[in-house]
Amino acid sequence: MADGTNGHGQVQRDIDTTTPHSARIWNYWLGGKDNYEADREAGDEFLAIYPGQRDKARACRHFLLRTVRYLVIEQKVRQFLDIGTGLPTANNTHEVAQRDAPESRIVYVDNDPLVLAHARALLTSTPEGITNYIDADLHDPESIMAEAGKTLDFSQPIALLLIGVLGHIQDYDEARSIVSRLLGALPAGSYLVQCDGDDTSPAYVAALERYRDSGGVPYNVRSREQIRGFYQGLELVEPGVVPIQHWRPEPNIFGEPPAVAEFGGVGRKS
Repeated sequence: MADGTNGHGQVQRDIDTTTPHSARIWNYWLGGKDNYEADREAGDEFLAIYPGQRDKARACRHFLLRTVRYLVIEQKVRQFLDIGTGLPTANNTHEVAQRDAPESRIVYVDNDPLVLAHARALLTSTPEGITNYIDADLHDPESIMAEAGKTLDFSQPIALLLIGVLGHIQDYDEARSIVSRLLGALPAGSYLVQCDGDDTSPAYVAALERYRDSGGVPYNVRSREQIRGFYQGLELVEPGVVPIQHWRPEPNIFGEPPAVAEFGGVGRKS
């Protein structure tokens, strides 16, 4: 666009292809093509230390699929706020939700310029539903909610998705505050869907330390008790906050899913 916007009134920023970025590295781990040499190099270095990271990336995607489908089918949730969207891939939130409930409304939030450049791929929707994309920062939950209110009906339940993003908030108290402020703006009957890397795998922790030295935005692992703390005051959906491969697993031809250092669950706001 000649005016420097992406066609949705949001400013298009330059993309730094020389510094690895987590969204593009995850795209690489998931087999996508929206990444650069710096991302692939960082991704390969990570895998050399923690080979299970590709399994972890897939497990997070499957966790997203199962939780969204549960909320749509069993809880009749029709609105989703997906913060830290990442790059479009298979089974994006709107695709999963609208597959079973075409009238679903989805708002995506991210602040990576490459995600912004690909926002149109996220803005596809059924005729009955709506998708929108907000270029915003997780550190500013009030702005996120103000913009989301232009698409979502805050008098009806909303599912807040924070999939693998709170680790980018270094200070735990700040992360707790952000979650609390986001949930505080949502009506009763809304849900938190969240997962993040935990500190149970020394190899995973070591790989993150190496990634920190690469110039990318650091990701901070937390204890499982800290991750449970994000759900304070919420009614947990069974089986609670658990390793994500154990959250309502589904039968598959590959047998038991591999263990991954990722912890999360679903909680309901009363």
